[in-house]
Amino acid sequence: MHKIKEFFDFLDTSTSPFFVVKNSCEMLDKAGFQCLSFEEPWNIQKGGSYYVKLYDTSLFAFQVGKNIGEDMMLRMAAAHTDFPSFRVKPNPEMKEKGYLRLNTESYGGMILSSWFDRTLSISGKVSLKSEQLFKPKEVMVDFKKPLLVIPNLAIHLNRDANLGVEINKQKDVLPLLGMSDEKVHNYFTDLLAEELNVPTEDILNYDLFLYNLDKAGYAGMKEDFICSPRLDDLSSVFALIKGMTGDVCDKDIHMICLFDNEEIGNCTKQGSESQFTTMLLEKLFNALKKTRINLYEVMQRSTILSVDVAQAYHPNFAAKYDPTNAAELNKGFAFKIDTAQRYAFIMKTSLC
Repeated sequence: MHKIKEFFDFLDTSTSPFFVVKNSCEMLDKAGFQCLSFEEPWNIQKGGSYYVKLYDTSLFAFQVGKNIGEDMMLRMAAAHTDFPSFRVKPNPEMKEKGYLRLNTESYGGMILSSWFDRTLSISGKVSLKSEQLFKPKEVMVDFKKPLLVIPNLAIHLNRDANLGVEINKQKDVLPLLGMSDEKVHNYFTDLLAEELNVPTEDILNYDLFLYNLDKAGYAGMKEDFICSPRLDDLSSVFALIKGMTGDVCDKDIHMICLFDNEEIGNCTKQGSESQFTTMLLEKLFNALKKTRINLYEVMQRSTILSVDVAQAYHPNFAAKYDPTNAAELNKGFAFKIDTAQRYAFIMKTSLC
């Protein structure tokens, strides 16, 4: 039960990629891992445990076996720290007939209807003025309270609501922040300044996301299911962190890569298609007094798993699944392959 509570707490508090990395780092710190800066020289020891953050939304942790030799392998696994959400735009205040709304942009593949009529909050990072012009102070913020809601339209005004009505991302799902008749133009930055206890004029920029305040928990007559926001892919992140902080083979190098921006295609500087993983491995092998050719030789006999959440069989939509290869809940891991060679993943199963 303790491990399940720890998992639920991780889901509840990892409200944006910034907090996913923060919480993961705290778990690694507790297990004795050392934080490294990529911009500084490394003193890597056999038997040592280390991690590197990338832009505060991606994280790489590794253990160097104390008995690594010429026949060592890289044992790697990857997951992603991001999840579908709404991102707050610059100049977000929108006032109409006393209502105050926030202008947002959808992030990732979202089921838009699931965001209606839920209490929402805001989480992310804020940049503040500092004494160094090109190095602003960066702070994290999570309001942790019901701050917004996206109200559905009453069925009396939308008789086709149950017939699959199209939802417009720019008009239909803008969240309500409150009511006001005051002629103020910076409600949101004032709200941020109050939460952070800083002057409004010190706020330079922000990277903020809306999130669902529902807590992780069980459902079913025998607690058969786990229901929670952000299961995709924080269940994998948590599993990889727990695996990395457990017992590993002392003859190999073990590494986990927690990337950002999987939901939008991976093609960012902190995504899995960036050059950072290669750069990280080259720096690691250089610190171990090994060459780039040594790295390439080791890579040929090594393994990396991409760990994500697969869609389990849904009894209400049987026609959506392969007739002989549907993943079933509570039957272990799903192994996913594709004839176009786009992936060969090990995944956990989930209904949604």
